[in-house]
Amino acid sequence: MKNVENVLPENPLKSLDEWEEDLLRRYPDPDTIATAKSAEEYRNYDAPARDSVREFYRINHQYQTYDFVQQKRAEYLKFDKKEMPLWDAFEFLNQLVDDSDPDTDLSQFQHLLQTSEAIRRDGHPDWMVLAGLLHDMGKVLCLFGEPQWAVVGDTFPVGCAFSEKNIYAEFFAENPDNNNPQYNTKYGVYAPNCGLRNVTMSWGHDEYIYHMVKDHLPEEALYMLRYHSFYAWHREGAYDHLLDDHDREMLKWVKLFNPYDLYSKNPEPPVWSELKPYYDALAAKYLPQTLKF
Repeated sequence: MKNVENVLPENPLKSLDEWEEDLLRRYPDPDTIATAKSAEEYRNYDAPARDSVREFYRINHQYQTYDFVQQKRAEYLKFDKKEMPLWDAFEFLNQLVDDSDPDTDLSQFQHLLQTSEAIRRDGHPDWMVLAGLLHDMGKVLCLFGEPQWAVVGDTFPVGCAFSEKNIYAEFFAENPDNNNPQYNTKYGVYAPNCGLRNVTMSWGHDEYIYHMVKDHLPEEALYMLRYHSFYAWHREGAYDHLLDDHDREMLKWVKLFNPYDLYSKNPEPPVWSELKPYYDALAAKYLPQTLKF
């Protein structure tokens, strides 16, 4: 397979958060979680970078093929890049601090902590709190040299026909799988109602963090991690023909999680010294002493 990273502009977005900015335009949510300001005030750019988001999805949709995903799974799911304690891993992730985000000057870890604290404040199970803390950990892929379009963005199944309910679905016309009879039919390589556990998703931070912790968290948390960017499913109702009854039952957990990801940012930094004992105990309850990347 051609090494696509060497022939494409790797980073059409000015920051990874431009993707989330676009999500907030598409899916405005209630104000219940946005405690610092109203949902309408979030992502208030004077000149929103819609062109860069469109270019991001043009590249993403063209090059996220079934073979590309298999290549990345083989490369990264060996987890042989690094091994770190959880808190060291967050220090590593903090190298992705985004200077262009208009909502917050906080680090990646502080954003994740705000997500988890919003979940905890509302009395949800502790494993959901931990899912909030971990959900963007997979963005470390950028620090391993992966381009943005292979790290963030709405996710979708590969190996079957692309749904028109995916964002910028017209760009799938340039994806080689779109003209491959093995992959371009309704079911492609899958059986009807095979269940999402048997479906290969586009590559990115959701899939990576899911595999990293799949042996340690309850299944509800794993659905939150693996499918929180699968907007065509949990917001648009697409790909029902691939779902089984278990997926439909788990959907409520993905829907519950999503607003905490999008609307938990506020300019007040969490006081980590006060929170650390709780999170030390929480991590010890569910996770090994070190995480493999």
